[in-house]
Amino acid sequence: MTGSKICSYQDLKVWQEGMNLAEACYQVTIAFPKYELYGMTSQIRRSAASVPANIAEDYGREYRPEYIKFLRIAQGSLKELETHLLLSARAKVGLIDTQLVTPVLRQCESVGRLLRALIRSLDNKGSRE
Repeated sequence: MTGSKICSYQDLKVWQEGMNLAEACYQVTIAFPKYELYGMTSQIRRSAASVPANIAEDYGREYRPEYIKFLRIAQGSLKELETHLLLSARAKVGLIDTQLVTPVLRQCESVGRLLRALIRSLDNKGSRE
């Protein structure tokens, strides 16, 4: 954030981008076959929604190590999401065209960078206190 006061997890750029990523995943899975509704579609949507949910969880508590733990869980959900997307685009699976999944994977990379930066920032604050 550029000098803006952060009053809520909703003010965090990483949460906002995580929400955008989840929304993109919902959009991209609309084209998946109906027989995948409880399979890959569900897996992608749940892991995508888990990223901003874990960023929000424990926000504002005064115990920084616990919040960092939830941010790391968000990182794990992000890697799970990337794996589901990559698997869906594999030729022998063929649920989505690689060209459609590439922008979503770029969003994953961006959210991952933001998560790492936030974790580093919180870790550094913790070591100075």
